[in-house]
Amino acid sequence: MRYKSQSVAYWYFAVAMVLFGLQLVFGLLSATKYLGPDPLLNILPFDVTKVIHTNLLIVWVLTGFMGATYWMVPDESRTELHSTKLAYIQLVLWTLMGVTAVIGYLFGYGTGNKLLEQPLPHKIVIVICMLIFLYNIGMTIKKSGRFTTTEGVLLLGLVSSAVLFFPALLHYENYTVSIFYRWWTIHLWVEGVWMMIMGAFLAYLLIRLSGADREVLEKWLYVIVGLVFIAGILGTAHHYYWVGVPYYWLPIGGFFSALEPLAIVGMAIYAYSAMRRSGLAHPNSLALHWTLGSTIFTLFGAGLLGLAHTWPSINKWTHGTLITAMHGHAAFYGAYAMIVLAMITYALPSLTNKRPEQGTTIGYWAFWLQLAGMFGMTLSFATAGIGQVYLERIMGMGYLDAQLKIQIHFVMLISTASIFATGVGLFIYDFFSYRPRFETLDNELMEPAVPADRVV
Repeated sequence: MRYKSQSVAYWYFAVAMVLFGLQLVFGLLSATKYLGPDPLLNILPFDVTKVIHTNLLIVWVLTGFMGATYWMVPDESRTELHSTKLAYIQLVLWTLMGVTAVIGYLFGYGTGNKLLEQPLPHKIVIVICMLIFLYNIGMTIKKSGRFTTTEGVLLLGLVSSAVLFFPALLHYENYTVSIFYRWWTIHLWVEGVWMMIMGAFLAYLLIRLSGADREVLEKWLYVIVGLVFIAGILGTAHHYYWVGVPYYWLPIGGFFSALEPLAIVGMAIYAYSAMRRSGLAHPNSLALHWTLGSTIFTLFGAGLLGLAHTWPSINKWTHGTLITAMHGHAAFYGAYAMIVLAMITYALPSLTNKRPEQGTTIGYWAFWLQLAGMFGMTLSFATAGIGQVYLERIMGMGYLDAQLKIQIHFVMLISTASIFATGVGLFIYDFFSYRPRFETLDNELMEPAVPADRVV
């Protein structure tokens, strides 16, 4: 750790790990309800456990983004964070918001707007936290006088994420209208500006882990930003197919949804090109596993599986089925969970005492078990979803009757999810196995200066 204020990142990562663990608990609980009978039906019904599961996903990933940013920006700007006090105030507010929101969901206190169920007071706290966060990061960059392209793409993604949250503050009595505008936040986050955030973290990690040329990687970042704006924004239309919008959204959504994986392909290409150009000299090989694993799994989950079912002629059969869950789990894990875990793995040797820089045996087990478990979950969702589409949408079988026919796939899902949960449990155990430290490392190697033409 080069700067003392980077230690703030540890506590954000710690909160993210706790929330990640809770998310898995509610995810497994939701999956077991498909097998029945459900002894918790009147205490924790499926709609409550699913809401908590999906919302914890959003909250812990955003917490990880914040921690990774508080680690990366001082490192890129070569200066201390503007205010550690503000960072800790933000973390306390953010954590309280997340905890009270989950408690509220247990008692049915929410808006009912999928993935944006937070009541208005909680959303106002989210806005306050984001303003504190952006102010702190902006002032850090300003006082340093050093602004790299990687930081620029990260900041663009973070500011855009904050701006795109504003549609979520509005309330619409008409549910169709509410769904329409919900995607202005959710889609433009997860298939738009969050890809910029991922790209910035990916570039940062590859520059440090591979020794690849910064100028080459940052040129690829421009390509990714361009593809996000061209394909990601208009690709929002593939969520409009079946909510009563005019017919012209079908070809627009289909075409630009097909272009969305190009940004992911760009990421995979520049990750591969970085490794080809490097000597793989950095000792933190576990962080490199997570970094490259993120690009490959993103290409699989977000790219291939997303394209497989978002074309209108396919989506009319698969919409709202377990095929959507197949794509969603693989895409979110590869693109966002894995890149957060990569940033955590890279930073931990500097943030904790006596942790081996190359990674621990437990850390490698956590990586491979998570990867195997998520791949198995994806296949389980896929086979269950194909059966569901055929039985319900083609044969006309009722929902509950169809669920009985595909129950075996939920046995497979729970089995593979247990493998994944074991991997996550090992990662969390490994995270907390070493005490945090708060002193800087005087002997840490400094990155060579960035050429003047690459500092903007």
